[in-house]
Amino acid sequence: MAAEAETPEEHPPDPPPDSRWKLLVFYLCFYGFMSQIKPGESFITPYLLGTEKNFSKEQVTNEIIPVLSYSYMAVLVPIFLLTDYLRYTPVLLLQSISHISIWLLLIFGTSILAMQFMEFFYGVTLAARVAYSSYIFSLVTPSRYQRMASYSRSAVLMGVFISSTLGQLCVTVGGVTFTTLNYVSLGFMCFGLILTFFLQRPKHSLFFNRREPVCNGTSPAELDRMNPGTPGEPGWHRQASAWKNLVLFRMLKELAHIIRVPQLRLWSLWWIFNSAGYYLMVYYVQILWKEVDPTSDYRKVYNGGVEAASTLLGAITSFSAGYVKIRWKLWSELVIAVATAFQAGLLLLMNTTTDIWVCYVSYVLFRGSYQFLVPIAIFQIAASLSKELCALVFGINTLLATILKSIITVIITDKRGLALSVHPQFYVYFGYFTLLAVIYFVASMIVAVRHKVCRKTEEAAPANELNSPVEEVIGKGKCTEQASSEA
Repeated sequence: MAAEAETPEEHPPDPPPDSRWKLLVFYLCFYGFMSQIKPGESFITPYLLGTEKNFSKEQVTNEIIPVLSYSYMAVLVPIFLLTDYLRYTPVLLLQSISHISIWLLLIFGTSILAMQFMEFFYGVTLAARVAYSSYIFSLVTPSRYQRMASYSRSAVLMGVFISSTLGQLCVTVGGVTFTTLNYVSLGFMCFGLILTFFLQRPKHSLFFNRREPVCNGTSPAELDRMNPGTPGEPGWHRQASAWKNLVLFRMLKELAHIIRVPQLRLWSLWWIFNSAGYYLMVYYVQILWKEVDPTSDYRKVYNGGVEAASTLLGAITSFSAGYVKIRWKLWSELVIAVATAFQAGLLLLMNTTTDIWVCYVSYVLFRGSYQFLVPIAIFQIAASLSKELCALVFGINTLLATILKSIITVIITDKRGLALSVHPQFYVYFGYFTLLAVIYFVASMIVAVRHKVCRKTEEAAPANELNSPVEEVIGKGKCTEQASSEA
C-alpha cells in the first residue's frame, strides 16, 4: 500500500463515461420502473385457487410453488456468471422473455405441469435481477455509483408500489377480474421487452470484461504486451493462463481470509438464514390468507393493497436504517435478535388469528422489519470489501440462502417430503425464527461479556464507531457504491 501511495502515477484514471450517461441512467430507471408494472402479480395465488383455474390448495402448496425455490437455485449461478460475461443486456432480454412466458402460461395453461413451468420462469426472472442492479456500474464513474444505484433501486420500488396499487384499484373499484389483470400484465411485459432492445450494451463488466487495472495499475492489455509469451507457445496455453489469472478466481481465494472478519461473518449468516425464512413466508403467505378468509368475492381480496403498503413501509424502514447511530460491533447481535424475535411473534400471530386484517398488518410489519435490516447488513458487509468482492460475497450469500430454502421446501412442503399444509408450515417457520432469535440472543450475551472483560481495551479505541451503517462505510472509503446497489 505504501508503494502504491508513493507512485500514484501508476494508477491511470478511469476512462471518462459516455457523454450521454444521464440519458442512459434515466432510461435504465424507466425500464426498471416499467418492468415492475404487473398488476396481476399480487393476485396469482387467488387466481390459481379460484374458479378460473380451480387448482386445489394442496396442488398449489405442495406441487406448484416448490418449483420456484428449485428453479431459482438451479439458475442462480449460471445467470450470475452469464450476466457479467455477456455484459448485462442479454440477461435482461432473457428476463423479459421469461416475464412474458409467466403470463402466457398463467392465462393459457391448464395443467399442473404448465404452472410448474410458470414457476420455473419466475425463478429465472428473480435470478436475472442481478443484471439490472449491476448494470448501473457500467454507465457512471465510481464517484456517482451510490447515488445512481439508489435511483435505480427507487425506480423498482416505485414500480412495485404503483403496480400493486393499480391492481388493487382495478379489482376493488373497477371490478376487473383476475384474468383481465393477467392480460394487462402481459401487455406491460411485452412493452418491457421492447424497451430491452434499446438498452445500450456496455463494453465492460466487473469480472470477465474489466477495464480497471488488475495489478499495480497495469491494465490487461499492458500485461499482454509485457508478457507476450513464448513465440511457439500454443494459443490454448496462453488462454488457460489468462483464465487462471482471472480476477474472479483470484477473489475466490481471498474469501477464506475475508470470512474471518466478525461483522462480515455475522451479517452474512443473517443474510443466509433469515432471508431463507423470509422468502419462504412470502411464497406461501397468500395461501394462508386464503385459509383465514376463504371469500369467493374477488372484490374483497386485498392482496394488492397489502403488497403496496408493505413495499412503502419497507422503503421507509430501509431509508431510516441509515440514520441509526449505535456501536454496531457491540450491538449487532442484539439488534438482529430483537428483530428476529419480533418476526417470530408475527408469524405465530398470522398463523393463529382468524382476522384477515390482523394477518395483513402482521405481514406488512414482518416485511418492514426485514427490510430495515437489509441495508444495515449490506453496509456492514461492504465496509471491508472492494466493489468486486462485494458482488461475489452477496452472490455466494444469496446462493447459500437459496440452497437452504430449497432444502426446507423439499422436507416440509414438497409432496415428496412431509407435504405439510400451510398452517403447519407456518408453525415450522415460527420455530425456525424462534431458534434463530435464541441463537442471536446467546451470541449477544457472549459479545457483552467479552466487551465487559475487555472494557479497558475498548475504551482506548477511537470513538468513530458511533456512526450509522452508511457513515461507517464512507469513513472507511470502501465499496459504498456496491452496497447501495445491492440494497
